[in-house]
Amino acid sequence: MPVIIDTEENTVIARLSGEVDHHTAKTIREDIDLAIDKHHPKQLILDFDGVTFMDSSGIGLVMGRYKIVKPYGGCVIIENTGNQIKKVMRLAGLDRLAVIR
Repeated sequence: MPVIIDTEENTVIARLSGEVDHHTAKTIREDIDLAIDKHHPKQLILDFDGVTFMDSSGIGLVMGRYKIVKPYGGCVIIENTGNQIKKVMRLAGLDRLAVIR
């Protein structure tokens, strides 16, 4: 399973694992979007701890979820990225949309 969703009060936590690429991104997006629609979170935490590979689909995944939670007054927090993924996210400008820690 590429994503496990947990909820806590006003927070949705998506724990991603494996590869985030064009093969898996659609399923991950759908699962996260269902949780967002149900809970209208103030925080969406994307936990990349279990991610072994990410291509540009991962950038699109983050950008799209930002666009969904923003109207609710929500924010996106990206956690546990490896150095390479963090570098790619910063080069793509995701640090202007989300907190990367």
